[in-house]
Amino acid sequence: MTDGQTVEPRAGLRERKKQRTRDALLRAALELFTTQGYERTTVDEIVDAVEVSQRTFFRYFASKEEVTFAVQEVVESRFIEELRRRPAAEAPFEAMRRAVLCAWNSIGEAIEEVITVDLHMRTYQMIESTPSLLAAHMRRGIALENQIALLIAEREGLDVERDPRPRVAVAAFSGVMRVTGQLWGQGVDPSVEALRDLTEEYLDQLVPALARDWRQKQDRERGTTDGSGSEAGTERQRSR
Repeated sequence: MTDGQTVEPRAGLRERKKQRTRDALLRAALELFTTQGYERTTVDEIVDAVEVSQRTFFRYFASKEEVTFAVQEVVESRFIEELRRRPAAEAPFEAMRRAVLCAWNSIGEAIEEVITVDLHMRTYQMIESTPSLLAAHMRRGIALENQIALLIAEREGLDVERDPRPRVAVAAFSGVMRVTGQLWGQGVDPSVEALRDLTEEYLDQLVPALARDWRQKQDRERGTTDGSGSEAGTERQRSR
């Protein structure tokens, strides 16, 4: 057996062991954070739960905050990868919409390799209710929006510093993502499928909500209810 044949399996074994240790620390940290509170949980408690040293924890994570957002980092990275793969001919909104839906098609398996989806949902709720983590979440969101805006500008051949459209489009898209995340976190279905469906439903309303006159449909419905389909009837409804 050659040296190469001997070393390669051993290297692979070491990497798998490191990954198992990292995953165990991540699971222990999130379980402690979501059951007894982020601020109350110490690094000592996390490492005691996994039976490793503090030195081992800091080999994988720089801080408690970093371990809190580790799974979210996977989700965001998967979205960026999908967005980079979208065909150049797709319009920006369509590219972002398809990228996020494609990412959610496969992200459930990636999450469940490390933690349960239920724990992911409880972590999201914990972040939303912990002021220091919510502030960090907002900072991370701003950084991600800037990254996406630069990517969209590159796709469209635009200078993001001179053309506001990439940042405007990404801000609208990100707003929808924040709303759906909050609604999912408040819901009773912790599944990735529920989040994906909610995301798709709300993204499909983005363009109509921005581009259409909401009152037209409302007035048509009122006119039908009142038995008046004429423009004059519609105007009378608007004037009330």
